[in-house]
Amino acid sequence: MDIDIIRQICLTFPGATEQLQWEHHLLYKVGGKMFCISDLDEPGRVGFKVPDEDFETMTESARFISSPHLARAKWVIVVQPDTLKMREWKDLLSQSYELVKAKLPKKIRMNLL
Repeated sequence: MDIDIIRQICLTFPGATEQLQWEHHLLYKVGGKMFCISDLDEPGRVGFKVPDEDFETMTESARFISSPHLARAKWVIVVQPDTLKMREWKDLLSQSYELVKAKLPKKIRMNLL
């Protein structure tokens, strides 16, 4: 998956921002909270939050692994990016955005336009 496509998808969400962090990672945030991370050294290596009930199933698949630093928060990393279709990328990133946005204080959520 091309890093520019990840950027295009993530920045379509209301209030989404992009930030370079840890020298070689692009973070996508909503309300200051991360919902997607991509590795500039390995462009297909993208991490995002998934629903609690989907985490175990996804990490048992060969396409995903649990995120080493964020597994307790139910984050996965895509290890086989070419197996995901564009629709799946959009759905997974949108889902992550919505999960993170839902945890934001109401006042911040109301200002996301």
